[in-house]
Amino acid sequence: MGRFDGMRWSANGIRVPVHAHGRVDRLSRMRKQVDNGGVLDDLGADAALDHPPERVVSLVPSLTEAIALTVPGVLVGATNWCTHPAGLDVTRVRGTKNPDRAAIAALRPDLVVANQEENRRVDVERLRSAGIPVWVTRIDGIDDALGSMTRLFREGFGLREVGWLEEAREVWRHPPRLSGRVALPVWRDPWIWVGAGTYPDDLLRRLGLVNIVDDMRYPHVKINDALSGNPDFVLLPDEPYPFTATDGPEALGGVGSLNVRGRSLFWYGPAMVEARADLEAAIHEGGGAFRKAPANR
Repeated sequence: MGRFDGMRWSANGIRVPVHAHGRVDRLSRMRKQVDNGGVLDDLGADAALDHPPERVVSLVPSLTEAIALTVPGVLVGATNWCTHPAGLDVTRVRGTKNPDRAAIAALRPDLVVANQEENRRVDVERLRSAGIPVWVTRIDGIDDALGSMTRLFREGFGLREVGWLEEAREVWRHPPRLSGRVALPVWRDPWIWVGAGTYPDDLLRRLGLVNIVDDMRYPHVKINDALSGNPDFVLLPDEPYPFTATDGPEALGGVGSLNVRGRSLFWYGPAMVEARADLEAAIHEGGGAFRKAPANR
């Protein structure tokens, strides 16, 4: 995932890509969409493709996994943070915030997939200036994720149905089964927290949990200030900062904590299918037995 720098931007005048199913059928649908005014990415930018992409570079770990599993063989490049699926054999193009644009161009992609928050506007603009189509996603919640990826695969790749997306939609349509007040850091020294208006904040809400850090996006908040909201416990993920049983709990001043998988909290691709059950089980099993650490802030 990389560091949560939280840089957001809008899309006026930015170009982007499209894709499909059976190649002939996908190509004809794409040309029809182009004739009808083109296909737009999540920021309203026009997709600059006239055929289904066959060489794709992903700058977003969640989308890398989603594309690799849904359209096998099209990925030619991904970031160093793209750890799923395991064994993905593609050229690495550095990180989400510092992609190697020359290396990307050398791969001759007909589509680069990015995200409004994970990636920098300047990199998107320079790739487009070099004639490389870029599709930018905007994902601020569960429904955003499901809708964005449905559009990407339907309008971009021309796939009418994606199995894991339908499974995820079914998983997340059920009402909350948990309750409690929580805080969720993504980094320490400095402490950075999940705030309002983000995918993991909405995920917590859908689980039935209240995020006590209500600043927008990913705020830098001193730990004493963050914990002044009296959370029932703090969720300590293993990414992007690798919190452990001995790295994190000792700083919470006796507030209970629970180590959880960051993948279930932050990855909005195929991980969404198992994320709910994984987090519910971890929190349920930890209920009443959250670690109490000595004060040492």
